[in-house]
Amino acid sequence: MNIGIIGSGRIGATAAKLFVGAGHPVAISNSRGPESLNGLIGELGPGARAATPAGAAEFGEMVLVAIPFGRYGDLPKAELGSRIVIDAMNHYAARDGEVDLGGRTSSELVAEALPGARVVKAFNTMNSHTLGTESTEDPDRRLVLFVAGDDEEAKAAVAELIREIGFVAVDTGSLAEGGRRQEPGSPVYNKPMTEPEAREALKPA
Repeated sequence: MNIGIIGSGRIGATAAKLFVGAGHPVAISNSRGPESLNGLIGELGPGARAATPAGAAEFGEMVLVAIPFGRYGDLPKAELGSRIVIDAMNHYAARDGEVDLGGRTSSELVAEALPGARVVKAFNTMNSHTLGTESTEDPDRRLVLFVAGDDEEAKAAVAELIREIGFVAVDTGSLAEGGRRQEPGSPVYNKPMTEPEAREALKPA
């Protein structure tokens, strides 16, 4: 499966390495232009190419978005309209400024801004070091990457991708309820967990 990545920071670059390692062609982009990605592409090898954000969106059947949440309005809407969009963004007021979410999760705003896209919240609760070092083929030792979304088929596709890169997916629910359970400060945020530990942490208090 072709995977596009918008954002070449720690999460985007680490995920790119995992996706290429699992045999998926990747097109990765950032706001500075494809020429700024020559070093990263050299590290990733022939399975990766540099692109513009619109080009990465056009390339990918699935597109990981890992940019500061405050810039979600800059995403290429037309090109993402028919894609599974993995939203790895979190809202941090200190970085992104105060955003009126209107009682919604950040992922609900992303979905609203991308008509037709099948948004799945994932890759936002684990830091890049853990993501880059803790992948394993041992099913009993795999750490959890959480998924949330309103499209069951899209969530299943992202869950399979997570399995292929050496982690296990746990579904937290819809973009509204499930997205809230993944937000910074939640019991599962930035806390490496196995599946049994994750399901225990998600139980109602």
